[in-house]
Amino acid sequence: MDTVIARTTHVREQVDRRLARLLDHQVRRLGFLAPAEVGLVREYLTAFVLGGGKRLRPAFVYWGYRAAGGERLESVLPAACAVELVHAAALLLDDVMDEAGSRRGRPAAHVALAELHRRSGWRGDADRFGESAATLLALLALSWADAALLDTGPHLGPSLDVLTRLRVEAIGGQYLDLACTAGARTGDEPSRVISLYKSGKYTVERPLHLGHAVADGCPETRRTLSAYAIPLGEAFQLRDDVNGVFADPARTGKPSGADLLQGKATYLLAYARRETGSALLDDITDQRGVAAARELIVECGALDAAERRIATLVDEAVTALDRPPGIPHEARTALVDLAAQCTERTF
Repeated sequence: MDTVIARTTHVREQVDRRLARLLDHQVRRLGFLAPAEVGLVREYLTAFVLGGGKRLRPAFVYWGYRAAGGERLESVLPAACAVELVHAAALLLDDVMDEAGSRRGRPAAHVALAELHRRSGWRGDADRFGESAATLLALLALSWADAALLDTGPHLGPSLDVLTRLRVEAIGGQYLDLACTAGARTGDEPSRVISLYKSGKYTVERPLHLGHAVADGCPETRRTLSAYAIPLGEAFQLRDDVNGVFADPARTGKPSGADLLQGKATYLLAYARRETGSALLDDITDQRGVAAARELIVECGALDAAERRIATLVDEAVTALDRPPGIPHEARTALVDLAAQCTERTF
């Protein structure tokens, strides 16, 4: 286990180094902009990419590659970097759509850029500028993800197909999240679909498939990876939902109770509404409402149900790794460890 943890740590370090080189090269291509404008890209995009994050998705890319028989770290690093750049774009856009005030313990990019607009005395609406600029930074990150993938080598075509599927599914899941929050769709089923596409496939399955594509793995291994990824992806989203309601913002880097304030279509809220029928969960506007909703979620059994569901899903994921023809022992050990890491309780 110690060897596997050390290897995963090494992968993350190498991803960071390659990302730094890639971003420096791509930023230099913006030389047609004024130095101050290039500085904004460095401060609000490259610093964001390099300054935080667990590199969870690159780890899944790497171990999907190893599970499929890949051996050279250098061969899979471009794909790992591409996924991390897509993730950076998703976070920037998610914060705009959710009107989030912070990310990773700092003001969200659109908030910081709006404040820059105000301090500088520029024309127009500062908030609109911040949201527009953050959206452009996200588009830039998506473009750079394709640039990163170009170094994949002979399996670029299949790798690009997987990365495209990842992006399409994440965008569709995000739209469904917006629609459900607005009240366009209700019930348990949308929350499960959101968990699958906005988070589960995006975080676990498609990164594993991307590594598998780089290694030119066999169909049987891909099916094993999917059987592991689908339940784990749901468990990951459930843990994120639970942490979003109950965890300390100092640990999550996100505002406390944001999902409750926004009325997100999550398993916790769907369960609590079904069990209690309480209107309390439909109009939460402040931290007093958040606190009352937390109590209700605990009292009606929604939290316990979520914890049981997470444990069941993790067991299902780990068991799937043993289906024939199996995967290399080191990859199996690493994927079991990652399953524990990405569903760890933080409160």
